[in-house]
Amino acid sequence: MAIKNSLIRKLCVLGLIIAPLGHAIAKDQAWPSYGQDFSNRRYVSNAQINRSNVSKLRAAWTYRSGVKATFQATPIVVGRVMYVSLPFNHVVALDAVTGRELWRYEHRRKPGYALCCGPANRGVAVSQGMVYVGTVDARLIALDAQTGKVVWDIEVADRDSFIAENVEMLGDDDPRKKAGLAGQSGISVTMAPVVYQGMVLLGITGVGYGLHLDSDREGAPLGTVVGFAGNYGRTGFLAAFDAKTGQRIWQFDTIASANWEGEFRQLTSYGLRLDRDIAKEKADLSRYPEAAKYGGGSAWSTPAIDTRHGLLYFGTGNPSPQMDGDTRPGDNLYSVSLVCLEVKTGKIRWYYQQVPHDLWGYDVGSPAVLFDYLHKGRKVPAVGQAGKIGWYFVHHRLTGELLLKSDEFVEHKNMFATPTPEGVVILPGALGGSNWSPTALDEKKQVAYVAGIHWPVKYTKKILPATSTQPEVTYSNLEPMMDVPRWGAVSAIDLRSGKMRWQSKTPEPLVGGVLATSGGLVFVGQGNGRFSAMDATSGAELWHDVLDAGVNAPPISYSIDGIQYVAVAAGGNQIFGFKQGDFLRVYALPKAGRQ
Repeated sequence: MAIKNSLIRKLCVLGLIIAPLGHAIAKDQAWPSYGQDFSNRRYVSNAQINRSNVSKLRAAWTYRSGVKATFQATPIVVGRVMYVSLPFNHVVALDAVTGRELWRYEHRRKPGYALCCGPANRGVAVSQGMVYVGTVDARLIALDAQTGKVVWDIEVADRDSFIAENVEMLGDDDPRKKAGLAGQSGISVTMAPVVYQGMVLLGITGVGYGLHLDSDREGAPLGTVVGFAGNYGRTGFLAAFDAKTGQRIWQFDTIASANWEGEFRQLTSYGLRLDRDIAKEKADLSRYPEAAKYGGGSAWSTPAIDTRHGLLYFGTGNPSPQMDGDTRPGDNLYSVSLVCLEVKTGKIRWYYQQVPHDLWGYDVGSPAVLFDYLHKGRKVPAVGQAGKIGWYFVHHRLTGELLLKSDEFVEHKNMFATPTPEGVVILPGALGGSNWSPTALDEKKQVAYVAGIHWPVKYTKKILPATSTQPEVTYSNLEPMMDVPRWGAVSAIDLRSGKMRWQSKTPEPLVGGVLATSGGLVFVGQGNGRFSAMDATSGAELWHDVLDAGVNAPPISYSIDGIQYVAVAAGGNQIFGFKQGDFLRVYALPKAGRQ
C-alpha cells in the first residue's frame, strides 16, 4: 500500500494521472521542531482531515508510557519516527505509523535534586542524527537518534550557585519555619530545545524564587504560592551549545547586568498604571546594590527564529524574589519581557517589558510566533505573543515597536493591584491569561488562535509574629480560588483589528496549546480528558474524543504514506489538579473517510 500511494503521488505530480475528485493526495509532512518550524506557528497545510470529514476521525494507535505524571510534551516526527520526552525526561522513539516502541532512554536524576516545576518538560529537538533533551535536573543530554544511547551529557547550570539565603535551611525558631512555610526550589530546564546552525538553544527555569506549596488534598490543584523579600534566586539565562560537543558557545543573562532598575515606570508601555511607590523604590535603591545578582527571569518558551535576519525571540519570567519587590526596587530589566537576540552571538537587539517590577507572576510564557503582518496596507515582519496578562501583542520584529495590542481574550479585574491583609481578587491571575500554552497562527487569514484561562486568584499580605530570637516576617500569598467559577476559552483573534472573531468557552481552564490546519480546524485539549476539533471559522465543536487523563499538551499533525495523523499527549497537569496519566494518542481517518 505504501508503494502504491507513493507511486500515485509521483504520477499526480507528473500529470500522468488525475486524482479522483475530492480525494486529498497528501505528501509526507514531518513535525521536525517544537513549533512545527522555526516560526512557531503550529499551522499545517495538509487538509486531508477537514471540516467535512473530521467527524469520522478515529484512534489509529495509542502508546502507554507507564509514567503517570504531568505530560506537556510536543512529539517530534522526523521521517517515520516519532520522538517523545516523557515526564522526568525519559525519552522514547516510536514508529510514527504503528506506535511500536523502537528504543527507550531512562533518565537518572541527580540524587536529592529539588525540582523547580514538577516532572514535566515540553519536548526534544532532533537534528543530524541526534536527539536533545533538557532535564528537570538542569542538564542537556544528546542521544543517538538510532539507538537512544547517550552521546554526551552536560550540566547547564550549577545547583550550588542557586540562592544566597536558602529558606529550606532556616533555623528552628524562624517564624517562617514555625508557620510551615520553609521549602525549596531548584533549577530545571522546562522548554523544548531548538537546533539551528549547529547550535542547541536552551534556557533555565526556577530562578524566580517563590515557594510553591502543595495542596493538602491529593489530586487537588496547587495550594498557594508564597513570596518573601530577601536575597533568593539567581539570574536566568538562554544559552547556545555546540550540537556536536555540548560546549557552551554563548549565554544571554535574562537580568540586565547594569541599570536593571530601568526608568521606574509608573505606567506600562501600553498605558496602564502600576500600583508602585516609585519614591520609596528610588530611596531604597542604594540599600540593595546586589539585587540583580538574584534577579530571576526564567526562560520558559522555546525561541522562534527569524532565519532571514538571524534573530531569535523568547519570553522571560518573573523577577526574584517572586511576588515581593521590597528588596528589588526598579523595573527589574529584562524580566517579564519579550526579548530579541542575535542568533550567532546572543547579543540583545531589543526587549519589550510587559510588566515592569512584576509582583503577580506574569511571566512571558507562551512562545513567540513569527509571521508577515499586514499593517496599514503593507507587509511587515512581525512577532506575536499571547500574554499571561490577557492580551495578544504584535511587534515589528526588527525594532520591537508595538504594532497591536488586541482586545482582551480573558476578563480583567484589579490588574496590577498590590496585596492587602484581607486579600484582593485579581484577574487574570498568575495562572493566566495564556499560560505557557503555545498558540497557532494562520498567516493567510491573519488570525491567531489562543488557549486562555479564567481563574481568579487572591493576593494577600500576611505577617508572621516575632519569636524570642527572630523579628516578625511579612510575606505575600497568591492563592488560586477554588470556590468561584473558572473556565477556559479558545479565542480566534483577528490580527488586522485586534478584535475577537469568535470565542469558544470550555468548562476547564485551558493549558496545553492549540493546533490549526488548512482543513479549517483548530484542535485543543482540556483537563477533563476531552480532545476536540473546532471549526476555525466559527469555533463550533465538530468532533471530540475523551481520554482517561487530562489533555494538557499541544497537539501536532504529520503525514506519512499519504495519511494525515493528529497526535497528542494526555497525562494531565498536577499544578492545575487535572487527572494524570500516561497516554499518547494518534488519530487518522478510516480509509473510506479520506475521500
